[in-house]
Amino acid sequence: MSASQSPHPTSGLNDAVHQRARLGVLTVLAETGRADFPYLRDMLGLTDGNLGRHLEVLEGLGLVELTKGHQGRRPRTWVAITREGRSALATEMAALRALLERFDASD
Repeated sequence: MSASQSPHPTSGLNDAVHQRARLGVLTVLAETGRADFPYLRDMLGLTDGNLGRHLEVLEGLGLVELTKGHQGRRPRTWVAITREGRSALATEMAALRALLERFDASD
């Protein structure tokens, strides 16, 4: 790549964010701000274990915040997107937008 060329848009994709389930979690939370575990599980069609593992990854990266509590007698886990999560999602969406623009221009 010459100095005048900018990197390919795929270089802006974040593997931790780009994974389908994690991208789904972040986009749902960007829309809702906060959601409980069953809502995310059902919305994204994931198993409890699968969603739990993805939330661990996202929480470990500081992209979501988990809050455990109770609603009545039922234990609940609430998930909220963090400022870092919004920023990572915005960066991911910008890279995807750039990829789409290149694809559309190639026709």
